[in-house]
Amino acid sequence: MGDPAGIGPEVIAKALSQPRLRKVCRPIVIGSLLVMERAIKALRLRLTVRAVQSHETALSRPGTVAVLDPLETPLTTFKLGLAAAETGAASVTFIKKAVELARLGCIDAMVTAPINKEAINMAGCHYPGHTELLADLTKATESGMMIVGGPLRIMFVTTHVSIRDLPSILTQAKIEQAIRLAQLALTTLFRIKRPKIGVAALNPHAGEHGLFGDEEARIVLPAARVAQRQGILASDPLPADTLFGKAAKGQYDGIVALYHDQGLIPLKLVAFGTCVNLTVGLPIIRTSVDHGTAFDIVGKGIADPGSLVEAMKLAASIAQLKAGQRHVRKGLS
Repeated sequence: MGDPAGIGPEVIAKALSQPRLRKVCRPIVIGSLLVMERAIKALRLRLTVRAVQSHETALSRPGTVAVLDPLETPLTTFKLGLAAAETGAASVTFIKKAVELARLGCIDAMVTAPINKEAINMAGCHYPGHTELLADLTKATESGMMIVGGPLRIMFVTTHVSIRDLPSILTQAKIEQAIRLAQLALTTLFRIKRPKIGVAALNPHAGEHGLFGDEEARIVLPAARVAQRQGILASDPLPADTLFGKAAKGQYDGIVALYHDQGLIPLKLVAFGTCVNLTVGLPIIRTSVDHGTAFDIVGKGIADPGSLVEAMKLAASIAQLKAGQRHVRKGLS
């Protein structure tokens, strides 16, 4: 559900009111039963909430929303659109329950609505976001964020850091890891046998031979060369202003972006409202919306469920692919 005080409940209700999603998955909401009921009532949707005690009882029926509520104390009084320890703690509880079920194989994938970073920190959960929390919960050795939207698949080296701190945070090792994770995602999740990966430069014109910065020669190019020696079809650092256009035309299967806005601006230009956040490197399938809790529009009924719908479809597609691969291996054995 994400943060109950954000738009998560609203976009979930709107998404689950669409019959097309029932054709690709059997959805179960892990979140507050009361909050889900309130959201559906406020939106006047023809849906009925059904409380379930386990994933086994969550068979999808038209017009019903199965909700597994893991909270020991029901959420009753809290303010919509405000960060609070109570709702932050609830969102973390939902995440932990979903991870538990996914690791046990009880559910095939988890799709997350947005959490509020301030709220989870108020609750004592000191993580910058979903990705880092999920990596810790699943004991993943390497993981990262890929955003998929339109013709673009972008793996990020860094995410929520200030531009001022960026040059000191970027390292060759982090770029190498992002290239490896991009290769992993493109080959195993998107079934591209020999993906071409464009590596974005940090500075204008890729540094122009050191005139505008030395990060390309010092850390980006060495990282790309390591990947190339490993058989990965990664480019040398390319100017970002031309790389994204080439990828949109199909010349690259994926891009490694060095920082948040470098990748998110072109993504949201071509696929605003339908981008999907995919966590790569986890032992479970996890997708997410590409937006935040949008506290400024909570309760207005105008939140767009497009990103959540696409996140659910992508999670279902990857889960189906993995199930097919398991059947093939079983047949070969």
